[in-house]
Amino acid sequence: MSNAQARLNQAKDILTFNKTATSIPFDPNCTRFPSRNDVPRRADAPPGAAWVWGEDDQLGRLNLMTPARVKAAAAEIKTGEKISLNLPLNEPEVPVFLRETFKHEIKEMAEGRAFDDLYTLNTQSGTQWDGFRHVSHVPTRTFYNNTHAKDIIGPDANLKDSLHHWSEHGGLVGRGVLLDYRAYANKKGIQYDSFVAHRIPYEELYLCGKDQGIDIRPQAQGGDIKVGDILFIRSGFVEQYRGVKSSDDWAKIALRPHAVGRDDQQAWAGVAQEDKMLDWLHDCYFAAVAGDSPAFEAWPSNREYYLHEYLLALWGCPIGEMLDLEKLSKRCHETNRWTFFITSSPNNVPGGVSTHANAIAIL
Repeated sequence: MSNAQARLNQAKDILTFNKTATSIPFDPNCTRFPSRNDVPRRADAPPGAAWVWGEDDQLGRLNLMTPARVKAAAAEIKTGEKISLNLPLNEPEVPVFLRETFKHEIKEMAEGRAFDDLYTLNTQSGTQWDGFRHVSHVPTRTFYNNTHAKDIIGPDANLKDSLHHWSEHGGLVGRGVLLDYRAYANKKGIQYDSFVAHRIPYEELYLCGKDQGIDIRPQAQGGDIKVGDILFIRSGFVEQYRGVKSSDDWAKIALRPHAVGRDDQQAWAGVAQEDKMLDWLHDCYFAAVAGDSPAFEAWPSNREYYLHEYLLALWGCPIGEMLDLEKLSKRCHETNRWTFFITSSPNNVPGGVSTHANAIAIL
Protein backbone atom coordinates (compact mmCIF):
# COMPACT_ATOMS: atom_id res chain seq x y z
CA MET A 1 0.00 0.00 0.00
CA SER A 2 1.40 3.41 -0.97
CA ASN A 3 1.88 6.25 1.52
CA ALA A 4 -0.75 8.25 -0.36
CA GLN A 5 -3.27 5.39 -0.02
CA ALA A 6 -2.46 5.05 3.68
CA ARG A 7 -3.09 8.76 4.26
CA LEU A 8 -6.35 8.53 2.31
CA ASN A 9 -7.47 5.62 4.51
CA GLN A 10 -6.64 7.59 7.64
CA ALA A 11 -8.73 10.51 6.42
CA LYS A 12 -11.64 8.21 5.56
CA ASP A 13 -11.43 6.57 8.98
CA ILE A 14 -11.70 9.94 10.71
CA LEU A 15 -14.75 10.90 8.67
CA THR A 16 -16.53 7.54 8.94
CA PHE A 17 -15.48 6.51 12.48
CA ASN A 18 -13.81 3.40 11.11
CA LYS A 19 -10.45 1.79 11.82
CA THR A 20 -8.65 0.33 8.80
CA ALA A 21 -6.04 -2.44 9.07
CA THR A 22 -2.97 -1.29 7.16
CA SER A 23 0.12 -2.90 8.69
CA ILE A 24 1.04 -6.31 10.10
CA PRO A 25 0.03 -7.49 12.64
CA PHE A 26 -3.58 -6.56 11.99
CA ASP A 27 -5.74 -5.56 14.93
CA PRO A 28 -8.80 -7.89 14.85
CA ASN A 29 -10.91 -5.03 16.19
CA CYS A 30 -10.44 -3.03 13.01
CA THR A 31 -13.62 -2.36 11.08
CA ARG A 32 -12.09 -2.32 7.61
CA PHE A 33 -9.56 -4.67 6.04
CA PRO A 34 -7.72 -4.57 2.70
CA SER A 35 -8.86 -6.40 -0.41
CA ARG A 36 -7.05 -9.53 -1.60
CA ASN A 37 -4.75 -7.59 -3.92
CA ASP A 38 -3.89 -4.94 -1.31
CA VAL A 39 -2.95 -7.13 1.66
CA PRO A 40 0.59 -6.41 2.91
CA ARG A 41 2.87 -9.38 2.28
CA ARG A 42 5.39 -10.99 4.59
CA ALA A 43 8.78 -11.84 3.12
CA ASP A 44 8.57 -15.44 4.36
CA ALA A 45 5.08 -16.05 2.92
CA PRO A 46 4.13 -17.72 -0.38
CA PRO A 47 2.48 -15.63 -3.11
CA GLY A 48 -1.11 -14.76 -2.22
CA ALA A 49 -0.66 -15.37 1.50
CA ALA A 50 -2.47 -13.18 4.01
CA TRP A 51 -0.47 -14.05 7.14
CA VAL A 52 -1.46 -10.83 8.82
CA TRP A 53 -2.03 -11.69 12.50
CA GLY A 54 1.59 -12.05 13.62
CA GLU A 55 4.40 -14.58 13.28
CA ASP A 56 3.24 -16.64 16.26
CA ASP A 57 -0.46 -16.66 15.34
CA GLN A 58 -2.33 -19.98 15.51
CA LEU A 59 -5.88 -18.77 14.87
CA GLY A 60 -5.98 -17.18 11.44
CA ARG A 61 -9.36 -15.64 10.75
CA LEU A 62 -10.75 -16.95 14.01
CA ASN A 63 -9.08 -13.81 15.39
CA LEU A 64 -12.05 -11.94 13.89
CA MET A 65 -14.39 -13.52 16.46
CA THR A 66 -13.75 -10.72 18.93
CA PRO A 67 -15.84 -10.27 22.10
CA ALA A 68 -17.57 -7.29 20.49
CA ARG A 69 -18.55 -9.29 17.39
CA VAL A 70 -19.72 -12.27 19.44
CA LYS A 71 -21.84 -9.97 21.60
CA ALA A 72 -23.33 -8.35 18.50
CA ALA A 73 -24.05 -11.79 17.01
CA ALA A 74 -26.08 -12.71 20.09
CA ALA A 75 -28.70 -10.23 18.83
CA GLU A 76 -29.51 -12.83 16.15
CA ILE A 77 -31.17 -14.97 18.81
CA LYS A 78 -34.88 -14.16 18.46
CA THR A 79 -36.76 -17.33 19.46
CA GLY A 80 -34.07 -19.44 21.10
CA GLU A 81 -34.75 -22.40 18.78
CA LYS A 82 -31.70 -24.67 18.62
CA ILE A 83 -30.78 -26.64 15.48
CA SER A 84 -27.97 -29.19 15.37
CA LEU A 85 -25.83 -29.03 12.23
CA ASN A 86 -24.14 -32.39 12.81
CA LEU A 87 -24.68 -35.64 10.96
CA PRO A 88 -24.63 -38.79 13.11
CA LEU A 89 -21.05 -40.00 13.53
CA ASN A 90 -21.81 -43.06 11.38
CA GLU A 91 -22.90 -40.97 8.37
CA PRO A 92 -22.06 -41.15 5.58
CA GLU A 93 -22.32 -44.88 6.15
CA VAL A 94 -19.35 -45.39 3.82
CA PRO A 95 -17.07 -42.33 4.07
CA VAL A 96 -15.93 -40.52 0.95
CA PHE A 97 -12.28 -40.16 -0.14
CA LEU A 98 -11.70 -43.75 1.05
CA ARG A 99 -11.57 -42.73 4.71
CA GLU A 100 -12.08 -45.04 7.65
CA THR A 101 -15.56 -46.07 8.78
CA PHE A 102 -16.77 -44.99 12.22
CA LYS A 103 -16.88 -47.83 14.73
CA HIS A 104 -18.73 -47.77 18.03
CA GLU A 105 -18.37 -50.37 20.77
CA ILE A 106 -19.96 -50.48 24.20
CA LYS A 107 -17.69 -51.68 26.98
CA GLU A 108 -19.29 -53.20 30.04
CA MET A 109 -17.53 -51.86 33.13
CA ALA A 110 -19.68 -53.58 35.75
CA GLU A 111 -22.04 -56.35 34.71
CA GLY A 112 -25.50 -54.92 34.09
CA ARG A 113 -24.63 -51.76 36.04
CA ALA A 114 -22.16 -49.52 34.16
CA PHE A 115 -20.98 -49.03 30.57
CA ASP A 116 -18.45 -46.99 28.58
CA ASP A 117 -18.13 -46.11 24.89
CA LEU A 118 -15.22 -46.94 22.59
CA TYR A 119 -14.96 -44.92 19.34
CA THR A 120 -12.68 -45.60 16.38
CA LEU A 121 -12.93 -42.91 13.74
CA ASN A 122 -11.39 -40.51 11.26
CA THR A 123 -12.44 -36.94 12.10
CA GLN A 124 -12.67 -36.26 8.34
CA SER A 125 -15.30 -38.96 7.74
CA GLY A 126 -18.35 -36.86 8.63
CA THR A 127 -19.38 -33.38 9.79
CA GLN A 128 -16.06 -31.61 10.33
CA TRP A 129 -13.87 -28.54 10.36
CA ASP A 130 -10.64 -28.78 8.39
CA GLY A 131 -7.82 -27.45 10.56
CA PHE A 132 -4.75 -25.62 9.31
CA ARG A 133 -2.66 -28.82 9.36
CA HIS A 134 -4.95 -30.49 6.84
CA VAL A 135 -3.80 -29.02 3.50
CA SER A 136 -0.70 -27.02 2.59
CA HIS A 137 0.00 -24.50 -0.13
CA VAL A 138 0.96 -27.32 -2.48
CA PRO A 139 3.67 -25.62 -4.60
CA THR A 140 5.68 -24.68 -1.50
CA ARG A 141 4.41 -27.41 0.86
CA THR A 142 3.82 -24.68 3.42
CA PHE A 143 0.97 -24.76 5.90
CA TYR A 144 -0.60 -21.71 7.54
CA ASN A 145 1.82 -19.16 8.99
CA ASN A 146 5.01 -20.88 7.89
CA THR A 147 4.30 -24.31 9.32
CA HIS A 148 5.80 -27.36 7.59
CA ALA A 149 5.41 -31.12 7.64
CA LYS A 150 8.31 -31.45 10.09
CA ASP A 151 6.25 -29.43 12.57
CA ILE A 152 3.38 -31.93 12.27
CA ILE A 153 5.07 -35.35 12.19
CA GLY A 154 8.54 -36.70 12.97
CA PRO A 155 11.11 -36.08 15.72
CA ASP A 156 10.76 -32.28 15.59
CA ALA A 157 6.95 -32.26 15.68
CA ASN A 158 5.45 -29.46 17.75
CA LEU A 159 2.11 -27.73 18.24
CA LYS A 160 2.25 -25.17 15.42
CA ASP A 161 -1.17 -24.96 13.73
CA SER A 162 -2.52 -27.53 16.21
CA LEU A 163 -6.27 -27.71 16.47
CA HIS A 164 -6.27 -27.33 20.24
CA HIS A 165 -5.50 -23.62 19.81
CA TRP A 166 -9.03 -23.18 18.42
CA SER A 167 -10.53 -24.85 21.47
CA GLU A 168 -8.46 -22.78 23.88
CA HIS A 169 -9.67 -19.67 22.03
CA GLY A 170 -13.26 -20.63 22.85
CA GLY A 171 -14.22 -22.36 19.60
CA LEU A 172 -16.17 -20.81 16.75
CA VAL A 173 -18.89 -18.42 17.88
CA GLY A 174 -20.57 -15.65 15.89
CA ARG A 175 -23.13 -14.77 13.25
CA GLY A 176 -23.91 -17.41 10.64
CA VAL A 177 -25.21 -16.66 7.14
CA LEU A 178 -26.90 -19.36 5.04
CA LEU A 179 -27.00 -19.34 1.25
CA ASP A 180 -29.41 -22.08 0.17
CA TYR A 181 -28.13 -22.62 -3.33
CA ARG A 182 -29.92 -25.96 -3.80
CA ALA A 183 -33.31 -24.35 -3.13
CA TYR A 184 -32.45 -21.45 -5.43
CA ALA A 185 -31.32 -23.81 -8.21
CA ASN A 186 -34.54 -25.83 -7.92
CA LYS A 187 -36.57 -22.64 -8.07
CA LYS A 188 -34.76 -21.47 -11.22
CA GLY A 189 -34.80 -24.86 -12.95
CA ILE A 190 -31.05 -25.41 -12.58
CA GLN A 191 -30.62 -29.17 -12.38
CA TYR A 192 -27.37 -30.73 -11.21
CA ASP A 193 -26.00 -33.81 -9.48
CA SER A 194 -24.27 -33.34 -6.11
CA PHE A 195 -22.18 -36.42 -6.85
CA VAL A 196 -20.35 -34.82 -9.78
CA ALA A 197 -18.06 -31.78 -9.91
CA HIS A 198 -20.79 -29.21 -10.56
CA ARG A 199 -19.19 -25.79 -10.07
CA ILE A 200 -21.18 -22.99 -8.42
CA PRO A 201 -19.76 -19.64 -9.59
CA TYR A 202 -19.78 -16.42 -7.61
CA GLU A 203 -22.38 -14.86 -9.91
CA GLU A 204 -24.83 -17.67 -9.10
CA LEU A 205 -24.23 -17.26 -5.36
CA TYR A 206 -24.84 -13.53 -5.74
CA LEU A 207 -28.18 -14.20 -7.44
CA CYS A 208 -29.03 -16.79 -4.78
CA GLY A 209 -28.38 -14.21 -2.09
CA LYS A 210 -30.44 -11.62 -3.94
CA ASP A 211 -33.32 -14.09 -4.15
CA GLN A 212 -33.10 -14.50 -0.36
CA GLY A 213 -32.94 -10.73 0.16
CA ILE A 214 -29.21 -10.70 0.98
CA ASP A 215 -26.52 -8.65 -0.73
CA ILE A 216 -23.58 -11.03 -0.34
CA ARG A 217 -20.97 -8.35 -0.90
CA PRO A 218 -18.97 -7.27 2.17
CA GLN A 219 -20.26 -4.29 4.13
CA ALA A 220 -17.23 -2.30 3.01
CA GLN A 221 -18.60 -2.56 -0.54
CA GLY A 222 -22.20 -1.80 0.44
CA GLY A 223 -23.31 -5.39 1.06
CA ASP A 224 -24.74 -7.29 4.02
CA ILE A 225 -21.79 -9.53 4.96
CA LYS A 226 -20.14 -8.45 8.20
CA VAL A 227 -16.51 -8.96 9.14
CA GLY A 228 -16.24 -12.20 11.13
CA ASP A 229 -19.42 -13.82 9.76
CA ILE A 230 -19.46 -17.59 9.26
CA LEU A 231 -20.64 -18.63 5.79
CA PHE A 232 -22.79 -21.71 5.18
CA ILE A 233 -23.65 -22.90 1.65
CA ARG A 234 -26.24 -25.62 1.11
CA SER A 235 -25.51 -27.30 -2.22
CA GLY A 236 -27.70 -30.36 -1.65
CA PHE A 237 -25.26 -33.16 -0.84
CA VAL A 238 -26.96 -34.30 2.38
CA GLU A 239 -30.41 -34.23 0.78
CA GLN A 240 -29.20 -36.32 -2.16
CA TYR A 241 -27.22 -38.70 0.07
CA ARG A 242 -30.34 -39.44 2.09
CA GLY A 243 -32.21 -40.14 -1.14
CA VAL A 244 -29.84 -42.90 -2.28
CA LYS A 245 -31.90 -46.08 -2.50
CA SER A 246 -29.60 -48.61 -0.86
CA SER A 247 -26.34 -49.04 1.02
CA ASP A 248 -24.86 -50.80 -2.00
CA ASP A 249 -25.77 -47.89 -4.28
CA TRP A 250 -24.10 -45.44 -1.91
CA ALA A 251 -21.00 -47.62 -1.55
CA LYS A 252 -20.52 -47.58 -5.33
CA ILE A 253 -20.54 -43.77 -5.23
CA ALA A 254 -18.42 -43.34 -2.10
CA LEU A 255 -15.79 -45.89 -3.12
CA ARG A 256 -14.95 -44.39 -6.50
CA PRO A 257 -11.15 -44.35 -7.02
CA HIS A 258 -9.38 -41.46 -5.31
CA ALA A 259 -6.24 -39.86 -6.75
CA VAL A 260 -4.48 -36.51 -6.47
CA GLY A 261 -5.28 -34.13 -9.31
CA ARG A 262 -7.82 -33.77 -12.09
CA ASP A 263 -8.05 -37.52 -12.69
CA ASP A 264 -9.67 -38.03 -9.28
CA GLN A 265 -12.90 -39.99 -9.73
CA GLN A 266 -14.18 -38.77 -6.36
CA ALA A 267 -16.32 -35.91 -7.62
CA TRP A 268 -18.61 -33.57 -5.67
CA ALA A 269 -20.50 -30.35 -6.29
CA GLY A 270 -19.27 -27.17 -4.63
CA VAL A 271 -18.17 -23.60 -5.17
CA ALA A 272 -16.09 -22.86 -8.26
CA GLN A 273 -12.37 -22.20 -8.42
CA GLU A 274 -12.29 -18.74 -10.00
CA ASP A 275 -10.84 -15.28 -9.33
CA LYS A 276 -14.23 -13.78 -8.44
CA MET A 277 -14.76 -16.51 -5.83
CA LEU A 278 -11.29 -15.95 -4.38
CA ASP A 279 -11.88 -12.19 -4.18
CA TRP A 280 -15.27 -12.63 -2.52
CA LEU A 281 -14.18 -15.25 0.01
CA HIS A 282 -11.16 -13.17 0.95
CA ASP A 283 -12.66 -9.69 0.97
CA CYS A 284 -15.69 -10.61 3.08
CA TYR A 285 -13.30 -11.58 5.91
CA PHE A 286 -15.38 -14.56 6.92
CA ALA A 287 -14.13 -16.11 10.16
CA ALA A 288 -14.90 -19.53 8.63
CA VAL A 289 -16.72 -21.04 5.65
CA ALA A 290 -18.73 -24.26 5.50
CA GLY A 291 -21.12 -26.32 3.43
CA ASP A 292 -22.99 -29.60 3.27
CA SER A 293 -20.75 -31.08 0.57
CA PRO A 294 -17.68 -33.27 1.18
CA ALA A 295 -15.19 -30.60 0.06
CA PHE A 296 -16.99 -27.19 0.17
CA GLU A 297 -15.39 -26.46 -3.21
CA ALA A 298 -16.18 -28.42 -6.37
CA TRP A 299 -14.02 -31.53 -6.47
CA PRO A 300 -11.70 -32.14 -8.22
CA SER A 301 -10.50 -28.68 -9.16
CA ASN A 302 -10.37 -27.72 -12.82
CA ARG A 303 -7.69 -25.10 -12.14
CA GLU A 304 -4.05 -25.26 -11.09
CA TYR A 305 -5.05 -24.69 -7.45
CA TYR A 306 -7.63 -25.74 -4.87
CA LEU A 307 -9.57 -23.31 -2.69
CA HIS A 308 -8.35 -25.38 0.26
CA GLU A 309 -4.86 -24.02 -0.36
CA TYR A 310 -6.05 -20.43 -0.18
CA LEU A 311 -8.51 -20.78 2.67
CA LEU A 312 -6.44 -22.97 4.99
CA ALA A 313 -2.78 -22.40 4.18
CA LEU A 314 -2.72 -18.87 2.76
CA TRP A 315 -5.47 -17.16 4.77
CA GLY A 316 -6.02 -19.28 7.89
CA CYS A 317 -9.76 -19.69 7.29
CA PRO A 318 -11.35 -22.93 8.59
CA ILE A 319 -13.43 -25.01 6.16
CA GLY A 320 -16.50 -26.90 7.36
CA GLU A 321 -17.70 -29.90 5.38
CA MET A 322 -20.70 -32.24 5.39
CA LEU A 323 -22.73 -30.15 7.81
CA ASP A 324 -26.38 -31.10 8.06
CA LEU A 325 -28.12 -27.94 6.87
CA GLU A 326 -31.49 -29.55 6.08
CA LYS A 327 -33.48 -28.50 9.15
CA LEU A 328 -31.78 -25.10 9.24
CA SER A 329 -32.71 -24.53 5.59
CA LYS A 330 -36.33 -25.45 6.26
CA ARG A 331 -36.62 -23.06 9.21
CA CYS A 332 -34.85 -20.23 7.37
CA HIS A 333 -37.36 -20.55 4.52
CA GLU A 334 -40.29 -20.65 6.95
CA THR A 335 -39.13 -17.56 8.86
CA ASN A 336 -37.47 -15.75 5.92
CA ARG A 337 -34.40 -15.30 8.12
CA TRP A 338 -30.98 -16.22 6.79
CA THR A 339 -28.75 -15.14 9.67
CA PHE A 340 -28.48 -16.76 13.08
CA PHE A 341 -26.21 -17.30 16.05
CA ILE A 342 -23.73 -20.14 15.64
CA THR A 343 -21.63 -21.97 18.20
CA SER A 344 -19.15 -24.76 17.47
CA SER A 345 -16.86 -26.48 19.97
CA PRO A 346 -13.79 -28.06 18.33
CA ASN A 347 -12.19 -31.11 19.93
CA ASN A 348 -9.40 -30.11 22.31
CA VAL A 349 -6.66 -32.33 20.86
CA PRO A 350 -3.06 -31.05 21.08
CA GLY A 351 -1.50 -31.75 17.71
CA GLY A 352 -4.91 -32.30 16.10
CA VAL A 353 -5.46 -31.84 12.37
CA SER A 354 -9.25 -31.63 12.13
CA THR A 355 -12.31 -31.91 14.35
CA HIS A 356 -15.95 -32.78 14.54
CA ALA A 357 -17.94 -29.58 14.12
CA ASN A 358 -20.12 -30.00 17.22
CA ALA A 359 -22.10 -27.09 15.76
CA ILE A 360 -25.45 -25.62 16.79
CA ALA A 361 -27.41 -22.79 15.16
CA ILE A 362 -29.66 -20.74 17.43
CA LEU A 363 -32.48 -18.74 15.83
